[in-house]
Amino acid sequence: MSNHFTGLSLGPPLGDQRLDLCDLYAFESPADRSRTVLILNANPQADFLHPDAIYRLAVDNDGDLRDDIAFSFVFSEPRAGRQTVDVFMAEGEEAEQAEAVGAKLFDAVEVSFGPTPNIHTSGDVTFFAGARSDAFFFDFDGVKELFDTSGGRNFTAPHLGDRSPWKGVDSNSAANVCSMVVELPTSALGADPDIRIWGRCSVRRDGELLHVDRAGHPSVSSFFNTDDTKEEYNASLPVHDRERWTDMFVHLMGHTGGYTREEAIAAIDVEGTLPDMLTYDPALPATYPNGRVFTDDVINYRLAFLTKGECPPTGLSPHTDTLAEFPYLGTPH
Repeated sequence: MSNHFTGLSLGPPLGDQRLDLCDLYAFESPADRSRTVLILNANPQADFLHPDAIYRLAVDNDGDLRDDIAFSFVFSEPRAGRQTVDVFMAEGEEAEQAEAVGAKLFDAVEVSFGPTPNIHTSGDVTFFAGARSDAFFFDFDGVKELFDTSGGRNFTAPHLGDRSPWKGVDSNSAANVCSMVVELPTSALGADPDIRIWGRCSVRRDGELLHVDRAGHPSVSSFFNTDDTKEEYNASLPVHDRERWTDMFVHLMGHTGGYTREEAIAAIDVEGTLPDMLTYDPALPATYPNGRVFTDDVINYRLAFLTKGECPPTGLSPHTDTLAEFPYLGTPH
């Protein structure tokens, strides 16, 4: 539930798990320090992705919060237990288009659903799509105990008492996701000095492309959204985030951590919570909120952020089945 199921009380987009974006990662390749790895995970059931959808990884490299590079992933109709994917890379003005445009890097390459990953290369870009072990770890029952999720709001004031809410059980220890993994030279991203990354899922309905989910900072969409706001939030663009969503974020932080408005805005600014894009400076070690790696305990981080440091850590450990080589996420369970 970094973004799994888009929160505790919020269901998947349009009630379809295939459209549910789960996690976004960005880090230096452990095999080659000159390369960067970007991962977008979707579908917590780790089966076929939606053939009428466009899954996208977008990068802003000049600080204007608009897409300068965009990787679009378009999956085929599944047939006989198999699926293929086309991968496009758009740059400049093309990167801002909602459709899958730009150079086609990979044409109908095989998606993996078994233990052996199908790894594809095109020039200096390496790509994988398919089922992998989910690296995200969290104590789902503890989070439910910590927060009151009644009344349509995902999270209100936490129940912080003398007894820890944590159960010490990783609810995701045997979970899989469907991953889209891109590795490319860091220089190709044009970081000056950093980049901002976000994911989007759009689906075609009645001839219209609907933007139904987005991913940036881990757990931000899950913790801050409500049934009333999730559709608008998922359809919106990062360039409008501060104007549209600051007041909602400030209001929630007042409930969860007793923040004043000034304190909440200062915390948002320090983290870069809004716009909801993952910031990554390749010159610095990757650990959230600078990029994100598999060992980052993003639930501990988010709960400390929301409660102004009052929430005790969960005590969970990262998963041990991740890999040192591409595609980095472990063999699916």
